[in-house]
Amino acid sequence: MRWYKQIHWQIIIGLVLGLVFGIVAASFGWNTFTRNWISPFGTIFINALKLIAVPLVLGSLITGVASLSDIRKLGRIGGKTLGIYIGTTAVAITIGLVLANVIQPGKAIPADVRDGLMATYSENVGDRQAAAQMVGERGPLQILVDMVPDNIFGSASDNRNMLQIVFFAIFFGIGLLQLPEKRAKPVLDFFHGINDVTIRLVDLIMLMAPLGVFALIADMITTVSDGDLAKLMGLLGALSVYCITVVIGLAIQTFGVYPALLRMFTSLNPFRFFSGIGKAQLVAFSTSSSGATLPVTIECCEENIGVSEEVSSFVLPLGATINMDGTALYQGVATIFIAQAVGMDLSMADQLNVILLAVMASIGTAAVPGAGIIMLIIILETVHVPSAGIALILGVDRILDMLRTVTNVTGDCTVATSIAASEGQLRAVHPEEDKDKIRWK
Repeated sequence: MRWYKQIHWQIIIGLVLGLVFGIVAASFGWNTFTRNWISPFGTIFINALKLIAVPLVLGSLITGVASLSDIRKLGRIGGKTLGIYIGTTAVAITIGLVLANVIQPGKAIPADVRDGLMATYSENVGDRQAAAQMVGERGPLQILVDMVPDNIFGSASDNRNMLQIVFFAIFFGIGLLQLPEKRAKPVLDFFHGINDVTIRLVDLIMLMAPLGVFALIADMITTVSDGDLAKLMGLLGALSVYCITVVIGLAIQTFGVYPALLRMFTSLNPFRFFSGIGKAQLVAFSTSSSGATLPVTIECCEENIGVSEEVSSFVLPLGATINMDGTALYQGVATIFIAQAVGMDLSMADQLNVILLAVMASIGTAAVPGAGIIMLIIILETVHVPSAGIALILGVDRILDMLRTVTNVTGDCTVATSIAASEGQLRAVHPEEDKDKIRWK
């Protein structure tokens, strides 16, 4: 197959063309044209991926839990999965705090630039603060209450309720484990069929991926720049140290922590791993949603990395819901950055509190674009940093959101691969081999 016919190269071409078009559109003030005639294709692409997210999570998790054969195996895999997810999130937030304390990006913002950013984005802060206030008023056990739905059909109508879908699917799968095999088989066959159909739909949706990525990147540039390329360059220049700090942290987590985890649990070559999940990373970058990327993530892990369906169908939907390493890292950097910009110093106790809050917030943060900023407001308020300071970072948040989603998805794939290896369910995958003849490791 020629290189330009491979989907990941087509996505890269779409991304580059979207970047070029976005810059040209911003230079000539084509933001209205882009919003009306280009952006809708990106929205359609994201909506198509979100469309199959709920049936995919239901089908994959129910069959995954039911295939574990007994509760003890579910407890073992579930315990390892949660432990590693929480561990990598704690490492990520720690990396972010250390980098922010060393580089001190907040002190690089001149007072006049800081005041200008606050004035420009102050209107956007109000809605975020209101949403954060509603979340912050919840009790300490509210996350457990929110996890259990009172109507599964109501939960399935909104992708923001994915944690409820995950709970129901696991609960339903456990129920199937209690039934005699003869009684459970028709139900399992139904959900296996749902899962198989959904995976095929992923292949169809990915045919639109190059166009969707092109539209998303072009729209992102024109939206951030507001049709003025000079404004975009000025914004990036003013916040360059902050952006660089976040990017360095995400790079350390993605290319340092995750390969170390792979080396600990597997013998998989990191280059082989990143090559195998490249398509999922590209979709994550363009959509800024680990939930929307989930169908592609599952496909990459199973077909390219060799993770068994039993492990991927349990670990990956759970990861797309609760594993937000990139978001946690960004929240740590952003908290220190805003505190430094307004002249505050956070004590060690405050920063330890940030670690705890970011880890807990990652569990309840919806896997959709922009959700992390709401949790950031809660963290800021908790450590007494003015939440209005998010106005300083809103201008570049969309760009960094794309990058941290890549880290989130990479973390999901890493943990799924590690769990599969620890359970003896990571098979050797080679491009020249027939997929039906692949041997288990």
